[in-house]
Amino acid sequence: MSDRSPTSTTFPPPNDVSNALLVRWAFERINAKDVGSLRSFWTSDSTVHFPTGTCRGSDEIAVYFDQVFAAVSDFAFEIVAMAEAGNDVLVHWRLTGRHVGTFVGVAATGRRIEFEGFDHFVIADGKVVTNTVRYDQMEFARQIKLLPPDGSIADRALKAAFNAKTRVVGIARRR
Repeated sequence: MSDRSPTSTTFPPPNDVSNALLVRWAFERINAKDVGSLRSFWTSDSTVHFPTGTCRGSDEIAVYFDQVFAAVSDFAFEIVAMAEAGNDVLVHWRLTGRHVGTFVGVAATGRRIEFEGFDHFVIADGKVVTNTVRYDQMEFARQIKLLPPDGSIADRALKAAFNAKTRVVGIARRR
């Protein structure tokens, strides 16, 4: 259990506010890399569905964020838009940073990243029940040069090789 905030002080979520304001508070704490305070927003039953896998409970979620913060320097979320309906809060965001550490098996590239995505929170009694996070993983992979730029010679060659393999496998299956 680590707390990457500049001090050991934690900031509890605000009381008696809308779910949207709770989520805004969480984004502020994420930008501060304050995992310690965020733990009070998650429970042992909270589930977060990231594109890279699912985390269950505050301990797993905290480890995920510690790994992200170690892998992406200058990590910053900008909230583009937010909508709330009952227990649901949808956030459209922009993330920026620099890929400086290994994350989900991909070694540091030192490359700047900037992409948009969204979170769909379900909040009950001031705590996260579920959160589904989505962003364009191919765009992220292109920005760190894991994949070639869309439409480039390398991209067309990669797609041609994949399509050739698909045809061969399809022919073999029909036999």
